[in-house]
Amino acid sequence: MQEFVWPVQVYYEDTDSGGVVYHSQYLNFMERARTEWLRALGIDQRVLRQEKGLLFAVHSIQINYRRPAIFNDALHISSRIQKSAGASIVFEQGIYRGEELLCDALVRVASLDAETFRPKPIPNFILTELHSDC
Repeated sequence: MQEFVWPVQVYYEDTDSGGVVYHSQYLNFMERARTEWLRALGIDQRVLRQEKGLLFAVHSIQINYRRPAIFNDALHISSRIQKSAGASIVFEQGIYRGEELLCDALVRVASLDAETFRPKPIPNFILTELHSDC
């Protein structure tokens, strides 16, 4: 199963006054990793919207916070596809400091028609790219 890894540096703006990363910031880190995975595959979400009338939106998240990340940590976010079907993809994502798992989540992303916001099947070329080996 293909895995995409994206590095993230924790900035002061990501943390509370104690230097601990805000719980919601982990979601931003995961979003960046999914976006950068598409970008690395040559898939531009702006072009998808303009030319294919397609956009992606998070449908649901199941998240586990295990250990805190702190200011100036060098993290990496791993992303894998757990399953894909029709108009959704479920991503397994983990946030690590070295080998230490800090946070993990299952993120269901829906493919939507950009005009109606109704489910729209994910194009095969996207699924093929996401499931291919790097």
